[in-house]
Amino acid sequence: MNGLLIINKPAGMTSHDVVATVRKLTGESSVGHLGTLDPMATGVLPLLLGRFTRLAQFFKQDSKRYTGTIRFGFATDTYDADGEAIGECIDPELTLEEIRLFAEQFRGEIDQMPPPYSAKKSQGVPAYKLARQGKPVDLRSVRIEIRRFEIFSYQAPIAPFAVDVSAGSYIRSIAHEMGQVAGCGAHLASLCRVQAGEFTLEQASTLEEVTAWQKDGSLVERLPHPRCVLLEMPSVTVDENTASRLKNGMACNLPEYSNAPFVKIFTDQRELFAIGRRVAGTLMQPMAVLG
Repeated sequence: MNGLLIINKPAGMTSHDVVATVRKLTGESSVGHLGTLDPMATGVLPLLLGRFTRLAQFFKQDSKRYTGTIRFGFATDTYDADGEAIGECIDPELTLEEIRLFAEQFRGEIDQMPPPYSAKKSQGVPAYKLARQGKPVDLRSVRIEIRRFEIFSYQAPIAPFAVDVSAGSYIRSIAHEMGQVAGCGAHLASLCRVQAGEFTLEQASTLEEVTAWQKDGSLVERLPHPRCVLLEMPSVTVDENTASRLKNGMACNLPEYSNAPFVKIFTDQRELFAIGRRVAGTLMQPMAVLG
């Protein structure tokens, strides 16, 4: 089974759990996800199946959009609701106006410190493994961009929010640092990814839906049409001779797309054969061959 499947990840599952479930459901061993979600988070988790896993490098994942809630009053060791509380729990005397002022400090380009319980490497070891063993975690801050951070309301101790961030941003860290600024501690209480790159929550399917479609034999036809994947790339259909040359790594002339940096190359209406990269003029070099 080759294609793109956008899952609405449920809470309590890791991204790897979702991949394993889809492998079992479809019988397709080659399944990979685009962008990890924490176990407590829900929302958009794009999966590539079969030969489409070779396309991962071409998907733009720079922009992510989330909604969620921040719980003020105490921090946790994981920066979210799955962690253990740090210090005593207090009833913060905060107002919506104050929290919105705190949020202004996190807009734009900032240096963010990843959580100690994360997949970031510390001396070559995932940080969460060191943190679970009680060992010191030495991480470096990362430059990220928070393009939008809106606090909708505040009903103590919960503040719902929406945030648009660049890839590599940790919403848990934003919540944790908001608590430090507020002086009362805080953690991420809930999180939903509503958009990842070009993929939205409206396009996503639940695992229950995928299970039902696989049982009734309609799953393949419900996957996005290959010509609707990577929409920024134009599509071209080539003959058997050109496909053979591309399969052997040879560059080919595709004069219809002399201005396109990349093209999707098909051998018929649905069969995505390769991704070509323009190297000079109308000359296209195969980057990923699926056929």
